[in-house]
Amino acid sequence: MDELIALIRNELELTEPIDEATPLISSGLVDSFGVPALLSALEEHYGVRIESDEIGADNFDTPAQMRALVESKR
Repeated sequence: MDELIALIRNELELTEPIDEATPLISSGLVDSFGVPALLSALEEHYGVRIESDEIGADNFDTPAQMRALVESKR
């Protein structure tokens, strides 16, 4: 999980501390412009393809949810 959190923090240039349960999109830490960049970084880093219709507030808001989505693609 630390690797994923580091990737998120780096890609989005976050200065706030986050953990696996931190809501990123619903809290406003990630705006609508940051989602595509984050998605691209996850796909590239983990070698997966995530369709846009698979992304929603109920499954792509926290690092834990993002990890579960990435893992389901492996």
